[in-house]
Amino acid sequence: MVTSAEAPTVAAALRILSFMAAQQGPVAAATLARSLGLPRSSVYRLLSTLSEQGFVLHFPEARRYGLGIAAFELSSGYVRQEPVTRLGRPVLATLVDRVGESAHLAVLVGREVVYLVEERAPRRPALVTDVGVRLPSHLTASGRALLAALPREQVRALFPDASAFTRRGVTTQTHAGLRAELVRTRARGYAVEDGEITPGFSSVAVAVTDHAGWPVTSLAVTFEGTAVTDERRVELAEAVQRHAEELRRRLFGG
Repeated sequence: MVTSAEAPTVAAALRILSFMAAQQGPVAAATLARSLGLPRSSVYRLLSTLSEQGFVLHFPEARRYGLGIAAFELSSGYVRQEPVTRLGRPVLATLVDRVGESAHLAVLVGREVVYLVEERAPRRPALVTDVGVRLPSHLTASGRALLAALPREQVRALFPDASAFTRRGVTTQTHAGLRAELVRTRARGYAVEDGEITPGFSSVAVAVTDHAGWPVTSLAVTFEGTAVTDERRVELAEAVQRHAEELRRRLFGG
C-alpha cells in the first residue's frame, strides 16, 4: 500500500515514465527536471530506482536515459489483454480475405515477439505463429518491423552482445547484421523474412505505432516464398501497410 508520504514520489516516477514514453529517443536528466518542474536531485534518485527495476536504461556515453525492457513488457501486457486483439482481429480478417494469405499480429516482449492473433487463409498450411508462440524478434519479419521503429539506442540495449543472438547454441545474427537489416526495413517501409523461421515460407510485416511513434504491434502476412513473384510481394507489402494504418486509426484515432 502506498502511504500519503510516498504518493508524491510515486506520482513523480509515473510522470517521468510518461514523459519518456512520449519522446522519440532517450533524454537527459536535466531535460526531465526542467520539463516536469522537478528538483534535479529527485530526478536522479528516481531514475536510479527505475533503472534498478528495469523501467529505465542509462546510456552513460550520451548522458541520457531511455525506457527499459520492463516498460516495454508492461505496455505489451496491456496490448495483449484487449485492445489490439479486439480491434485488430477484424482488420486481420479483412486483410486475409483480400490477399488470400495467412496473417498475424505480434508484440515485442524483451528480445522476442509474442503472437496475439493468427488468421489462416483457406487452403493455406498451418504456420508456427500460433497464438502465444514466442520467437526471436531479430529473425522474424514481425520482430524486425517492431525493432526498426525503436530508437537505435533501445535496439542496442536489447542486443548488447553476441549472446543475445544465440539460439539453441547457434549464433544467428550479429549486431552489425541486425543494424543493416533494420536500416533496409526503415528505407522500404516494411520488414521481410525469407525462410529463416520456416524453410520455404516468407513474410512481410509493418509496425503499428502510437502518436509518439512507439511500436505497439506488428501486422504481417506469411506466404510460400517460391510461389510468389517479386511484384506480388510488393503488392502484399502494400496491403499490409494499408491495413496497419487502419489498425492504427482504430487504436489511436486520427
